[in-house]
Amino acid sequence: MTMHDAAKMLPARVAVLTVSDRCSRGEAADTSGPALVAMARERLGADVVATACVADEVEAIGAQLRMWACEAPAPDLVLTTGGTGLAPRDVTPEATAAVLERRHEGLLELARRRCYKKTPRTYLSRGEAGTLARTLIINLPGSQRGATEMLEALLDILPHAIETLRGDVQDDGRGEVVRHER
Repeated sequence: MTMHDAAKMLPARVAVLTVSDRCSRGEAADTSGPALVAMARERLGADVVATACVADEVEAIGAQLRMWACEAPAPDLVLTTGGTGLAPRDVTPEATAAVLERRHEGLLELARRRCYKKTPRTYLSRGEAGTLARTLIINLPGSQRGATEMLEALLDILPHAIETLRGDVQDDGRGEVVRHER
């Protein structure tokens, strides 16, 4: 994001949801959630408006995502961390898919492609991405490294995605499109 882009856009409102049985019970420290908060502030210039930690339960994850997306003012972006792998209790993608109004598979396809050079394990993350109302929700892995690398892979396009969801984009910057009437 250029300085010009940052100047014309209001700070993104971001919420971060950590999904972890152990962290939700206080048995382990959450490292990925705080790392995502720091990246959102430092790299996106975001206003982090909420954080939470819930257990790996479809109902708890879905309820938190719905609550944030339906509050006023809702976050522009919700980043989740955790529960995207292959373990039996990894249900974040299922919980997210159940609340999304529109899926956006391309975002995580791009992140996986960009992260592949660092680790082929990026393709083990089953995260979902999409919108609920005017909130973009993106599932990231639970490890601090996996979460931050995947967010890093999307930082260049997230400002435009947020502007578009807000309704601030009047065109896509590629010039005027000529329409031919038939």
